[in-house]
Amino acid sequence: MSKRKILQEDQSYTFRSYFELPYEADDILAELNYSLIKSRLSLPKTTQQLNRLPQLKQTIEEILPFISLSNETARRETLVSPVILEVVRYCQCQLRIEYPLVVNNWLKGNLDYLLRSKTNFLVIEAKNDDLTRGFIPLAMELIALSQSEEQDILYGAVTIGNVWQFGKIDRTQQQIVQDLNLFKVPDDLESLVSILVGILEAVEA
Repeated sequence: MSKRKILQEDQSYTFRSYFELPYEADDILAELNYSLIKSRLSLPKTTQQLNRLPQLKQTIEEILPFISLSNETARRETLVSPVILEVVRYCQCQLRIEYPLVVNNWLKGNLDYLLRSKTNFLVIEAKNDDLTRGFIPLAMELIALSQSEEQDILYGAVTIGNVWQFGKIDRTQQQIVQDLNLFKVPDDLESLVSILVGILEAVEA
């Protein structure tokens, strides 16, 4: 008996709608002929001196006790955006927020954050309190961007504000790798920003 299809040919799906689907990430990705691998990624790191990070870390630690992180907007404005803006300062890259992208009816929607350097792209998906489900729309965004930009290797990250997780797409292998490592903010801020900048600096991502 053939396996029941999850995605219907006559249906339209946005990146955010994948967050709501009651299916596992590997099953959804299989519909687009991609496989999901969970392993430790070897991520690029910048050699820059990140001299301003101690101040950002101190600021985050000082404000956290007074902020409710119960919704996505609060997390994005207080934890995600300050980190991304710091990355922009270090790498002098373009930042697009709520960037519209349409490839087809299964791959379309807005990218929460798209960072673009001379050679690389970095997609960041901000979700509210569900990192596991949040990786699914990130994977779809990576597939869409790799097709639209015709790039074989791309990196992305999903975050709930105080925790980040990276992903990588290899278009030639039709493979998505979900990193087993998690990066916490503010504790792992230096490692996190070093990787974010390193991805955008890399000659070959």
